[in-house]
Amino acid sequence: MKFRIPKDKIVWSLLLVSLVLYLADYYAFGRLGEIGFGFMSNVAFLPVYVLFVTLMLERVIKNREREAMMKKLNMVIGIFFSEVGTQLLRDFLDFFPDGHQISLHLRPTPQWKDQNFQEALQFLKAQDIRLDSRRGDLARLKDFLLEKKGTMLALMENPNLLEHDAFTDLLWAVFHLIEELQARRSLVGLPESDLDHLSGDMKRAHTHLLVQWVSYMWHLKRDYPYLYSLAVRTNPMNPEAHAEVY
Repeated sequence: MKFRIPKDKIVWSLLLVSLVLYLADYYAFGRLGEIGFGFMSNVAFLPVYVLFVTLMLERVIKNREREAMMKKLNMVIGIFFSEVGTQLLRDFLDFFPDGHQISLHLRPTPQWKDQNFQEALQFLKAQDIRLDSRRGDLARLKDFLLEKKGTMLALMENPNLLEHDAFTDLLWAVFHLIEELQARRSLVGLPESDLDHLSGDMKRAHTHLLVQWVSYMWHLKRDYPYLYSLAVRTNPMNPEAHAEVY
């Protein structure tokens, strides 16, 4: 059992030590005026000192809390990509007319640095990514998303998501795509206007997904090199990627 000194005793002890030191100063040098002047100067500066220390401590505590929260949130994002996002990127390639050209810019390597990830994000923001719902297997995409709907609902229950608007927007975009596909009795013989509508829903989800994937890869490169190594070797944007190390 640890011995703890009550806080009030600590306060009174410190005040007593201060009094003893002031008395020692007075008896040693006898300069009561200087002692009073120094005491009042310290008292006058005390509010500024308290304000400065309080603000600094508050900032340090908030930064630590935010770092801890972001670590937890990145774990949630990691679960999403492990269970849903990585495979969804692969499936979207079937609906992506320009997928090969864009994928050439999204092939991180162990040598990538912060600048490379920044350039990849800027590249994505400059692209008008278009998916065509006519090109791939909508029924297979629907089955996959419905299978993972429970996982995504569990992720949405995490309160830390409130601190990450971009990832929340991604989840909402994917949820909306699930609802659109689920609302149709059949995905065969849809009119052209409806296929265009689905293409827009897929584009929204895919755009958010690509940006979050690059950001997540950047996070792995900085904090978890061993996870980054596997993510590079299984890059969903590289059809030639393989997990085996040669």
